[in-house]
Amino acid sequence: MTAYFAGFALGFSLILAIGAQNAFVLRQGLMRQHVLPVVLVCAISDAVLIAAGVAGFGALVAAVPGLEWGMRLFGAAFLVWYGLRTLKSAWDGGHKMEAGEKAGSLRLAVLTCLALTWLNPHVYLDTVVLLGAVSAQYDDKLSFGLGAVCASFVFFFSLGYGARLLAPVLEKPGAWRVFDLGVGLTMLAIAAALLLG
Repeated sequence: MTAYFAGFALGFSLILAIGAQNAFVLRQGLMRQHVLPVVLVCAISDAVLIAAGVAGFGALVAAVPGLEWGMRLFGAAFLVWYGLRTLKSAWDGGHKMEAGEKAGSLRLAVLTCLALTWLNPHVYLDTVVLLGAVSAQYDDKLSFGLGAVCASFVFFFSLGYGARLLAPVLEKPGAWRVFDLGVGLTMLAIAAALLLG
């Protein structure tokens, strides 16, 4: 159980920081639109990446120098596009968040979520490389990996469904505009960090 709890604690701490993926899940939760598919895509994607890291895929990422830069470039390009789109929404303003308001098709929500997950190099660095490297110090790698996977499921379901608690705060158009502005600037900052880091 020591390995399980270590994996849970490390996995949870790595995904706790607000990033592109988490901001998208929070937004979908606030809109109450496609929450279950979005949180499942995030958690299952994390599970696959964590399993790959624990199984030793991190060595491949480290062995191919151009792979990390390519991941950074594609990830940054996507984050710039998504950030500018969100900033445009903040600029347009004039709308308020309402329960059940349309946030786009299920297909678009899932594709956006997949892109924010799989085109983000930080996801690979955290799940595949870091968790994979730390798991090597445990005899029971399986329990460590299961702990990290459970942390991902707990986090994303809490974020997606817990976002409803913020709904009363964001019922005013001005508050929603500030939220979109914050998300858009976060996306652009992460993109800049990917290119400069």
